[in-house]
Amino acid sequence: MKQRVAIFISGGGSNMVRLVEDMQAGDHAGEPVLVLANSADAGGLEKARAMGVATAVVDHRPFRGDRSAFENALQAELNKVSPDVLCLAGFMRVLTEGFVAPWEGKMLNIHPSLLPKYKGLHTHARALAAGDTEHGCSVHLVTPALDDGPILGQATVPIMPGDTPDDLAARVLVQEHKLYPAVLRRFCAGDQTLLSL
Repeated sequence: MKQRVAIFISGGGSNMVRLVEDMQAGDHAGEPVLVLANSADAGGLEKARAMGVATAVVDHRPFRGDRSAFENALQAELNKVSPDVLCLAGFMRVLTEGFVAPWEGKMLNIHPSLLPKYKGLHTHARALAAGDTEHGCSVHLVTPALDDGPILGQATVPIMPGDTPDDLAARVLVQEHKLYPAVLRRFCAGDQTLLSL
């Protein structure tokens, strides 16, 4: 029985595309059952539809000031497809403990830093400001604490002299597109050992 995978996005969905492509390539223990965005303008929705994956939109803006109502609406969409695994792939809304707790151990996120370094935003600029010689990305299990769950995989990139945050972001994104599918493939098959690329 395949693991049913739902993916949350907020933008173009490049990581989502890589996850879906890998699941649709055969010999994968997971199958994509839903791509959900918090804006109808998210470019990844059309890409998901083109790949034959069901989509949904729960716009966060009408719920301003009522995060629990927004999260209840998210969960209502998930209930329609009964996923086993939830992947956050550039989903730019912080989820509360009330939403995360029932999904603990079944929700993955990709973060553009070598956690536990640089939780939160502006990770590339922070790595440069700190004078780091390497940077990268991490896939981790989601817990109520921001960017804090057990790490399932990491990929590193060198920081080059003269790098800008945009240079670094582009180099890290290449690794994200390799790491996230590889970790999800293993996770759906029951393997949660640390993967390093």
